[in-house]
Amino acid sequence: MTVQPNIVLVHGAWADGSCWSAVIERLQAGGYTVTAPQFPESSLAADVARLRQVLERQDGPVIVAGHSYGGQIMTALGTNAPNVAGLAYIAAFGLDEGESIGALLSTGPPTPALAHLDIDAHGFAWLPAGDFVEHFAAGTDPVKARVMHAVQQPLAASALQDVMGVPAWRSRPCWYLVATDDQAIPPDAERQFAARMSATTFEVPAGHLAMVSHPDEVAHVIGTAAKTVQAEIKWSGR
Repeated sequence: MTVQPNIVLVHGAWADGSCWSAVIERLQAGGYTVTAPQFPESSLAADVARLRQVLERQDGPVIVAGHSYGGQIMTALGTNAPNVAGLAYIAAFGLDEGESIGALLSTGPPTPALAHLDIDAHGFAWLPAGDFVEHFAAGTDPVKARVMHAVQQPLAASALQDVMGVPAWRSRPCWYLVATDDQAIPPDAERQFAARMSATTFEVPAGHLAMVSHPDEVAHVIGTAAKTVQAEIKWSGR
């Protein structure tokens, strides 16, 4: 019996589950069951554990969609995610085995959104207001951007040094949305992630927070992944 996949949305650093709100509305209107949990971002291990907890609650196959550092979380599922039927990367890190976000970012000058990370006494990285509004949230309503800055979820700086094991994308179909005006992850890096995972690739003229500024396009990518998986798999239960 073919079934419609559930969708789990993984937010990135300096964001929370509410950043997916407009995308959730569109996916729910399409009949999908959507979950957008909050991630602690206290370590990559803790974030992966939260994702596994949410996946255990799903009844049927799942499309996991991740934004930015959220791509790191879902990639780190590796080969042990039996109900994950596909991965959708939204301007997200798609690292390969042996790579880390920190090492990748160090290969060039800091991007405008990440040029002035503020590391607090507890080892968590925050984005200053100016960099958040002008660069991280470029292309979004400035009023909304300031609200998102106020509720930002800081990231444990140690997560930037975590080295990827066998990536989940090696064993699952992938879709990738490149944000061509991204000021956090270079668009060319996004294209390289997409190419090496042989992802079905879309491009949108958006900044880093494409799911906020272009929810129709993001929902289309995720919906395309779900429809493709639905047409190709049969689900017999766990």
